[in-house]
Amino acid sequence: MVNNAVTKLEKLNLVDKFLFDAVMEDAEAYRIAVSILLENEIEFLEKTGTEKELRVSPQLRQIRLDVFSMDRKGKIYYTEMQKRNTGNLRRRSRYYQAQLDVSLLEPGSADFNLLNDSCLVLIAPFDIFGRGLYRYTFEGTCRECPDLSLEDGAARIFINTKGRNREAFSQEFLDFMEYITLSTDEVAQKTESVRIKQLHGNVRKIKASEKMGVKYMQTWEELVYARQDGREEGREEGREEGRQVGQREGEVRKLVKLVCKKMAKNKTIERIADELEEEESGIQPIYEAALKFAPEYDYEKVYEEYSKSYCQPSKKLEMI
Repeated sequence: MVNNAVTKLEKLNLVDKFLFDAVMEDAEAYRIAVSILLENEIEFLEKTGTEKELRVSPQLRQIRLDVFSMDRKGKIYYTEMQKRNTGNLRRRSRYYQAQLDVSLLEPGSADFNLLNDSCLVLIAPFDIFGRGLYRYTFEGTCRECPDLSLEDGAARIFINTKGRNREAFSQEFLDFMEYITLSTDEVAQKTESVRIKQLHGNVRKIKASEKMGVKYMQTWEELVYARQDGREEGREEGREEGRQVGQREGEVRKLVKLVCKKMAKNKTIERIADELEEEESGIQPIYEAALKFAPEYDYEKVYEEYSKSYCQPSKKLEMI
């Protein structure tokens, strides 16, 4: 089992969430990555954290931050690797920003100036905005006075590893864009960047680690089993519901029930979509309807609420 696990792990690149999180657990590796991405030397105050979950209320959905840390000035950096284009990353980044901000102040804090500066860095092997840039930096500015900055301390940065404006960036940055999507010995050997070579050393150690190999295999197997269980449960429930209200409505009810079960286990919409092999956009309406019935998630009530907005059979089928 160990050998199979390591073999599978060796095929991963930094664009894969498991390897990215494992490498960035090392504070120096994360400092190097952020410094290259922002082309600015960052010095972190403490060790990095990975897979941190934030939930400000049991009634609201949680978020999971891939990697986060704080620099010597108290500025918080949190980085998200997104391999798949879910079509909602702009608003997702807004929600992440809101959740993080709410978690930064102690109850009863009167001065909002105590909020830390923050920087969300979302890395993706595709262009969310379609302008061909490697990096998009968003900070508050005034529409009426473009030279007027809000200066609220928050920045959201989107990295597109497939950008085209090469002339605007250092060779090290460009080499790192290639290395993120293809983290191999060959790519690492081509670059003259000492820092990328250092990162590659971390990557090689993780890929060669039997402990990490087993951990990856366990994660991989859990995902496979969850998908198999979901498909089998879905088929069984679909058959049962289909006999009562017709096969098509049964499929919708089945999906609603599966989503509710997973929400009851505090799973995020990203995890639910992944385990059920559905697009997030397909289960988003169900997820939003179910939030109104937390924490019980009575799937009959959720289905009824969902049906109010998606009452036509053809419309419901489009969402699956």
